[in-house]
Amino acid sequence: MRPAIAIIYNEPDPGRYGSLGEEKAVRGVMDSVEAVHQALVGLGYPATRAPLSPSLERAQETLKKLRTDLVFNLFEGFPESPKTEATIAGTLETLGKPYTGCPEKALALALNKAETKALLIAGGISTPGYQLLSPNALSSFHLLFPCIVKPPEEDASHGLTEESVIHDRDALAKQVGRVSRLYGGQALVEEFVDGREFNITVLGGKEPVALPVSEIIFSLPLGLPHILTFAAKWEKGSPYFKGTKAVCPAEINDEQLKEIVDTASQVFRLVCGSGYARVDFRMDAGGRLHVIEVNPNPDISPEAGAARQARTAGMTYPQFIEKLVEMALERTPG
Repeated sequence: MRPAIAIIYNEPDPGRYGSLGEEKAVRGVMDSVEAVHQALVGLGYPATRAPLSPSLERAQETLKKLRTDLVFNLFEGFPESPKTEATIAGTLETLGKPYTGCPEKALALALNKAETKALLIAGGISTPGYQLLSPNALSSFHLLFPCIVKPPEEDASHGLTEESVIHDRDALAKQVGRVSRLYGGQALVEEFVDGREFNITVLGGKEPVALPVSEIIFSLPLGLPHILTFAAKWEKGSPYFKGTKAVCPAEINDEQLKEIVDTASQVFRLVCGSGYARVDFRMDAGGRLHVIEVNPNPDISPEAGAARQARTAGMTYPQFIEKLVEMALERTPG
């Protein structure tokens, strides 16, 4: 008999993202929930849904009461506290409940973009130069323009707009002030690599397996920086949504493919260890690859990049979801 599976996710609540006009990213989890539920039921798994609502203590009580063989973890953290994504994974570990995706340590690390970049650099992996800045520390800025300014502890492209790429100190002050005010007191400033963008999903079973590489193709109006803004992911009527397209497999040579796969696998071992994650790259004018993001437990809805890469690798969507279940059971003692 197939194991019973409970799908956990955050009950959609815009929270602070509603006031920022970014609530669509919060509601987007329901696409994954619906698709994963249908896939599991179609595969013959007894599957139920278990939404988690604030507070953290209430969510933890819900987890304690779950009677299931495996938890399919689609929880992304509460809007007022992104760090709860990692805390919930840690709760599952403490309760001894097997679950899909990355462990608590990986989720906590990747949410801290500066700490992740420091780990990559220590591991010999190229990533753009960076600083954490607040409005009262702008005098310490020492990077080369152009730069990109990001929230240091967000995902789903929260806080990224066409104004995020900056070319002078006036724009730096404006964007650092905006991001610091809206997203927690500091901003991550990185040297901007304005070249081809690739991403690849790594599945971490007994041996990490890299799916086919995707490239983001930009066809934007003149003057818009080539970045994946919040609008590119979530605002269907925007120039960014219309002007960005994922192509999989990417048109790259064998040497570039090997470098992306090898580097992504190394990044996965450093940051995640198990579960599944997406690694994003930019190529500079000299053809050198730089890791720009590491995203554990990325979006796995049917139209998202991870599922697209799985299809290119020959998997149907249900087969992809079952692979994530099998990986979770592999790492479970007994």
